[in-house]
Amino acid sequence: MPVQIFTNDFTPLSADKLVQWATIPPAIAGDVMNRQNVMAGRISPLSPGMTMAGQARTVSVLAGDNAALHEVIGRLRPNEVLVIDAANYDDRAVWGGILNTRAKLQNINGVVLDGAARDAAEMRGMGLPVYLSALSPAGPHKGWGGSIDDRISCGGVVVMPGDIILGDDDGVTVVPLARADAVLAASLARIAYEENILKKLASGADVSGLFPSPELEIMS
Repeated sequence: MPVQIFTNDFTPLSADKLVQWATIPPAIAGDVMNRQNVMAGRISPLSPGMTMAGQARTVSVLAGDNAALHEVIGRLRPNEVLVIDAANYDDRAVWGGILNTRAKLQNINGVVLDGAARDAAEMRGMGLPVYLSALSPAGPHKGWGGSIDDRISCGGVVVMPGDIILGDDDGVTVVPLARADAVLAASLARIAYEENILKKLASGADVSGLFPSPELEIMS
C-alpha cells in the first residue's frame, strides 16, 4: 500500500514570532481558546522539563507501521514539530532511537506521537522533546501505508500542517494557524493578567472577588 503525500503549503513563522510562541505555556493557549484544542492527558513528555514550540508537519500511520515516518524525515525543516497519528496503538513502537536521531539532525523542535515508542533511555539523552502516549519494546512493521502532510487527529485534537504546537510538562496544545495572531495576543494578555494576580497575592491583597463564587448551602 503506498504512502500518500499531500501538498499543504503554509507560511513559516518568523524567527521573532517563534520566540514569542516559545514563551506561551500550553495551558494558557488552551485557556484563551475556551479550554479547547488541548491534547488528551495520555500525550505526555518523555522526560520532565521538556518544552517545545513550532509548526506542525503531520503524519498518519497504520497501527504498528512506521514506513511513512522513515519517508517524512528528509522532508522536515528546522523548527518544525513532527505530529504523528499512530492510532493510539500502544503495543508496538513506531518511533525509536534511529528515527529520533534522524529527526534531531533535521533541527526540528519536537515530536508528538499518539502511539508507542521505544529506546526511551537513548532518546532522553538526545535532548529532542518527545511527547507520546506509550512505550513498548515491540518493533514496527513496514507495510508502506499512511499519509504525510494531511489533516490528522492526535491526542483527540485535529492538527493541520502549519498549526502551532506547544508543549511543556503539562502536555500539548494545538493552535490553528488561521487563529495564531489572535491566540498569541490573547495569551500574552492572559499571562500579564495572571502575573498581576500573583503580585497581588504576594502583597497580601484579597483577590477572591476575581473568581466566581459557588452557591453555598449551610448544613447543620
